[in-house]
Order: sequence, then C-alpha cells, then structure tokens
Amino acid sequence: MLKIKDKEKEIERVKHILDILARIYPDASCGLNFHNPFELLIATILSAQTTDQKVNQATAELFRQYPTPQAMAALTPEELEKHIKMLGLFRTKAKNIVATCRILLEQYNGLVPPEMEKLVQLPGVGRKTAGVVLANAFGIPAFPVDTHVLRVTNRLGLTDSSNPLQVEKDLTFLIEKNRWIDYHHRFIAHGRKICQAKKPQCQECPLSNYCLFHNMGGKLH
Repeated sequence: MLKIKDKEKEIERVKHILDILARIYPDASCGLNFHNPFELLIATILSAQTTDQKVNQATAELFRQYPTPQAMAALTPEELEKHIKMLGLFRTKAKNIVATCRILLEQYNGLVPPEMEKLVQLPGVGRKTAGVVLANAFGIPAFPVDTHVLRVTNRLGLTDSSNPLQVEKDLTFLIEKNRWIDYHHRFIAHGRKICQAKKPQCQECPLSNYCLFHNMGGKLH
C-alpha cells in the first residue's frame, strides 16, 4: 500500500499529473479493434504478450470468418491456431478461446457476462482482461493494470508496488471512479509514446517534474 506523508501535498501533485495527462491524451482509447463485447473479449485474450497492432491484423479475418461464440466454439484448438499463429502463445490462446466460447454458450446464452467475478472464471481471462472488457465494452468503471500502467504509475510515484492488484487498489483510491477508464487509457498512451520501458523520453516528458524515476536518475522500474 502506498504510504502518503503529506496528504494535501500529494493530492495536489496527483491533480497536476492527471491534468497534464488529460491535456496530452484527451482522446486516448482502446487500441484493439472490436464491434461488440465478444470481439473485445477474444481480442484481449489474444493481446497477451503481443501488440495491439498484431492482434488487429489477426482478428480482422478471424472475426470475419467466425463472428460469434457459436462459430468459434465449433472449431478445434488446432483449427483456430491456424488463424492466430502470428501471435505469441498462440497454442495456449487457441485452447482457451475455444473453451471460453463453449462456456459462453453453455452458461450465458452466448453472451459475455458484464461481471468481473464471472469473467475471471473463463479460460485465459484474468483480472486485467476482464477489466478491459468491462471498461471498453460495457462502460463499467474498471482500472485494468497492464505493463504500461504498472510502469508509468510506479515511476510517477502513484504506487510503489509491482503487484497489479495492489497497483489497481492504489490508483482507484487516488482517482475518482468516473475517471478510471479515461486514465487507464492515458497511462497506456503515455507508456507507449514517451515513458517506454527501456528508453523513456524523459527530456520530452511534460511529467518529468513529478516523476520519481527521472528525479532519481532512472533507478525505479
């Protein structure tokens, strides 16, 4: 749990950080292409250890041929593998996706359930994936923590944890609930554009004055 010595000072610091992010990335949004909750669920499962761009390339044809849980559930994992071989962990993903589609049909009438506790029971769906679906497909406040969110918020001192669940707790404490989705996207956008893992563009970063990583000489993760 993040320890705050001067609460009022920290509230002001967080406000400045959020205001800057809102100004730089006013329209930040999900990078995955989808038309409905089912497509987003599958795309997010596929996105593990793979870029959104590659996932979008794969799903363009995949969703054209198999647009529903019924169509995808009829495949064997081996058949599905052929459509996603360009993505990392494609064998595991194919197995999980087929199993997930069959569960959607058996338990939820082919619909994606809009509840965290139900989503995380699906094969290949963790809390981050479930949060992405809730936030982007249903507009339900959630704060999925991916590698970009974890890295950027640690560097900015908004959390001091490497545990995604604890990072989520810290961020949802600091940020108003109706702004969770927007800032999830803004932290990701900042992580991709400026605050990269290996070569962060600190000299170009408008948040450098608030960044522990920059002010401590790059000694954080």
